[in-house]
Amino acid sequence: MQLSLSASSLHDRDVFSKSDPMVVIYTKGRDGTLTELGRTEVILNSVNPSWITKHTITYHFEFVQTLIFRLYDVDTQFHNIDVKMLKLDEQQFLGEATCALSEIMTKKDRSLIIDLSHREDSTRATRPQNCGKITVHAEESISSKTTIEMTLSCIDLEYKDLFSRSDPFLVISKKVETGVIIPVCKTEVIKNELRPMWKPIFLSIQQAGSKDQSLIIECFNFNSNGKHDLIGKVEKSLAELEKLHSSKQGEHLFLATAVGNHQENKVLKSRLFVDKFTESVQHTFLDYLAGGFELNFMVAIDFTASNGNPRLPDSLHYIDPSGRPNAYQRAILEVGDVLQFYDTDKRFPAWGFGARPIDGPVSHCFYLNGSSHYYEVEGIQGIMMAYTSALRNVSLAGPTLFGPVISYAASIASQSLANGGRKYYILLIITDGVVTDLQETKDAIVKASDLPLSILIVGVGGADFKEMEILDADKGGRLESSSGRVASRDIVQFIPFRDVQSGEVSVVQALLAELPSQFLTYVRTRDIKPNV
Repeated sequence: MQLSLSASSLHDRDVFSKSDPMVVIYTKGRDGTLTELGRTEVILNSVNPSWITKHTITYHFEFVQTLIFRLYDVDTQFHNIDVKMLKLDEQQFLGEATCALSEIMTKKDRSLIIDLSHREDSTRATRPQNCGKITVHAEESISSKTTIEMTLSCIDLEYKDLFSRSDPFLVISKKVETGVIIPVCKTEVIKNELRPMWKPIFLSIQQAGSKDQSLIIECFNFNSNGKHDLIGKVEKSLAELEKLHSSKQGEHLFLATAVGNHQENKVLKSRLFVDKFTESVQHTFLDYLAGGFELNFMVAIDFTASNGNPRLPDSLHYIDPSGRPNAYQRAILEVGDVLQFYDTDKRFPAWGFGARPIDGPVSHCFYLNGSSHYYEVEGIQGIMMAYTSALRNVSLAGPTLFGPVISYAASIASQSLANGGRKYYILLIITDGVVTDLQETKDAIVKASDLPLSILIVGVGGADFKEMEILDADKGGRLESSSGRVASRDIVQFIPFRDVQSGEVSVVQALLAELPSQFLTYVRTRDIKPNV
């Protein structure tokens, strides 16, 4: 994205002339640290400046990107110095503004006007009443609208199955700034084949980061239990894959093997070929957002007895008096904080399942707010309050059934579609155990795969989540219903919470990274165009 900046009604700090303003742009990390993104030029004698310098930032759907804009009046004696060399403590501070990049992206014209304010450390006596406003406009660069279509194949794959050839599929991942590996697309599984050629895959430059960003292409042998064998991998950028296609050369796969105390890459006989590589400009996820498409967040929480007594500290539902969030609360906050910007009314459907409401039978889909009439709550804090209230008002029971909440969410998406709504729904299910109604869940997911809906499942606690892996088509083939119908697309993402507690990968990044491509698969297969 390219950011353009202008301001209006800036405070005039100079005695005999107007201010000479400059903006410094920062990004704020999860830990609160600021990283300078760049500086504009200095505009002389203006309280309503429009800066020419544009700043480029890579948009990531999967986490909140907080931007801070600080304005300074640059003193006349420094006008001939390169802005990069200016010491900010020698300039007069005019005000600052902050926003999330996603707030700009969801505006129809991608322009956001923000009030400027003084930092808290300014004394009230010197703080001006009105610091003015800054307007931030974002434009998607044409390169990020470019979509690559690739056909990949392999030869000489190794046997991984005892009595048959391997069942290979590819997963393509990118490595983000923190070193975290995030899957961005995958192929179908080809059964019993050592020379597979997969169907074409589509990957936008925005998904990849850039054409020169290193991608990891892993070839797995599919196993129905969800534990797939890594056959080998290749690390190449899109630019390098394009060269492979031009040269018609194959790239040898490698496997990291332990040699003493370090890892070495063992080069394999197996090779990867790029049989097709074409570029085209297509509507992007951001085009649909600008065209008025919304993402609507829904949540369903597991209240089965296996979570443990909520009054005891070893329970997964224990509410810590110190305010430290439990795993359920963390998952709600982390996913909700990202998705809330894409939902205009911020009214979120919230359900519980696997509990007995007061004086009633066990329910596998009850309204989290305790109402019998409406299932929506106000904002992410509304979900948190309804959750803690529900813990006081229901008895944990069981079994763990997903079918009813998935069907309810699907009925909302279906009704919206019938009414011509431009909404895409995201259901977050947080659970501590293996689903009991596996076939009914598969049937509900297959039925929902035709609807504007994605399902994110977070597994908390120490259960064996092998069954859950089967619901996530990343881990293998498309789901099949009891009647033999195959899901029209992959709509489920699953992650065990314990996988992400120690490292840099947040639940959100791992879960949400594939949502834009699931959304685009939905709109493109139905030839839905953005209103841009």
